[in-house]
Amino acid sequence: MKTTTNQIPAVNFHLWEPCNFRCKYCFATFKDVKQFVLPKGHLPKEEAIKIVDALSQAGFTKITFAGGEPTLCPWLEDLIKRAKTNGLTTTIVTNGSGLNSTFLSKVKDDLDWVAISIDSVSIDTNQKIGRFMRSSIVPDFNWYLEKASLVKQFDLKLKINTVVNLHNYEESQLSELINKLQPMRWKIFQALSVKGQNDNFFHELEITENQLKTFLKLNKTSESVYPVVVENNKNMRGTYVMVDPAGRFYDNTKGYHSYSKPILEIGVFDALNQVITDFDEFVNRGGLYNWK
Repeated sequence: MKTTTNQIPAVNFHLWEPCNFRCKYCFATFKDVKQFVLPKGHLPKEEAIKIVDALSQAGFTKITFAGGEPTLCPWLEDLIKRAKTNGLTTTIVTNGSGLNSTFLSKVKDDLDWVAISIDSVSIDTNQKIGRFMRSSIVPDFNWYLEKASLVKQFDLKLKINTVVNLHNYEESQLSELINKLQPMRWKIFQALSVKGQNDNFFHELEITENQLKTFLKLNKTSESVYPVVVENNKNMRGTYVMVDPAGRFYDNTKGYHSYSKPILEIGVFDALNQVITDFDEFVNRGGLYNWK
């Protein structure tokens, strides 16, 4: 582990391998975890709750529940509630398919942020990326507008995540949707290759930093209204504390996932010492902000 003077206070718990979308650039497919470690692709509910407790006791102050698609998890509500009871700021990252009034009414008192992954408002582009659910859901402008508006109706903080890749970097329509939604944060990522996760498709997705800049120029927005945070490939390596569906910390600094031993076996701090994280680079990429 690269030693730093501070512990990164935010943790991403990828609690769930299953997903109903098939985004080709996804760097958290965890097919390796499902094949070799965890056949169901997730821990039992009781162990997942223990992971949340352990992370809380270790001093993390914000937890993001991700996947896969976290809203597919039947006990996501319980995990969110436990994290909030433990005093953490709570977030989910979702493709939007599970966002409805029934779900949001159950979690609204314990969930602080909802991050919706939106790469394009073009049906054709989303099909090329794999951001769709067979023939039943192919997101477009109005679909995302409806989902995000629902989040705001429940007084939850809205964040948008966008992965820029070869299929969408020349599109300019996304900024129109973002300006209409007025999220509290827009994160824009350069598509990142991770061996064993997305390398089968990455030849049709990879972009240069200049192509990332092209997307930014085409989608200029007013940062005085909401902050826009841009992360290139360098920013994304070693600057996140991440837990996999098997309850292990992992990092991507070598271009593939390196896993610690299970947190529930050796404890948070010993497990965290088996991966690489860098607090200073976490701060440099804009990871530290007023999430409360």
